Amino acid sequence: MGGNGPADAERDAEKGADKDGEQGADGGAGKPARRGGRSSAAGNAAAKAVTILEAAVTGPGPRRLADIATDTAIPKASVHRILGTLVELGFVLDGGSGTYRPGPRALALAAATQASIAQAGVGDLIERLSAKVGHTVHMALRSGDHAVYSHKVAGDQPYQMASRIGMGIPLHCTGIGKCVLAHLPRTEVDEIVARVGLPARTASTLTEPARLHEELAAVRERGFAIDNEENEQTIRCIAAPVLDHTGAPVGGVSISTLTLLVPTETLLSFAPALTATAGTVSLALSSGR
Repeated sequence: MGGNGPADAERDAEKGADKDGEQGADGGAGKPARRGGRSSAAGNAAAKAVTILEAAVTGPGPRRLADIATDTAIPKASVHRILGTLVELGFVLDGGSGTYRPGPRALALAAATQASIAQAGVGDLIERLSAKVGHTVHMALRSGDHAVYSHKVAGDQPYQMASRIGMGIPLHCTGIGKCVLAHLPRTEVDEIVARVGLPARTASTLTEPARLHEELAAVRERGFAIDNEENEQTIRCIAAPVLDHTGAPVGGVSISTLTLLVPTETLLSFAPALTATAGTVSLALSSGR
């Protein structure tokens, strides 16, 4: 008889937890130890399976086993075992040569999510904001330790941004990413930084945890984030958070401009329209309308 879906992945990861010497939900010294009991073990296994799935299906092309293990900070043996279960369930496809890509069930979930977002009228909100400010507007949703563009509306400008729907972006150096981090508990931010680091994308990228936390406090204070050529040279953007009904961050909306053409003061003048749109998107997604 066939497997029982996520439960199989959970049991698979449970079996390997002690073998691989993992220590609880996050593992390693200095991180919260796993509480005893069946429920915590199942939660730990489920978290691993979801984390591995996210790492396997996001990116511009097939993902290598070694890269998935590195991105998730989960031992390669556990990653390989759980990927095997996800392949059997149809969430991941084995591309051979140690590579993996989204399977039919993952693609079906993505399509269902996009349909739900479309039904909520999010696309119309993004298009109206772009028409109002005349520049490129993005929306991205958090996916594990990064975010993924779900919407892009190009502005009325004689240039095109290199971004695309489905493209993953880092959290520490993008406007949307900093909005996400700013609304997470500090301990969770530190765990993300420990896993993925703060790699410099440009000379302006914040690469010190203390400076990042100062910036996140400023984001919370002003209500929006600024990416001042921190992710890509000549690109400056502002972003506002998209929150769920509990106030937890699910993503963000941003306005992107070329530094050579749009002064900082002009970009900042778009903040009221941006935050209003992000707030309406939050309400739309939370209500399911």
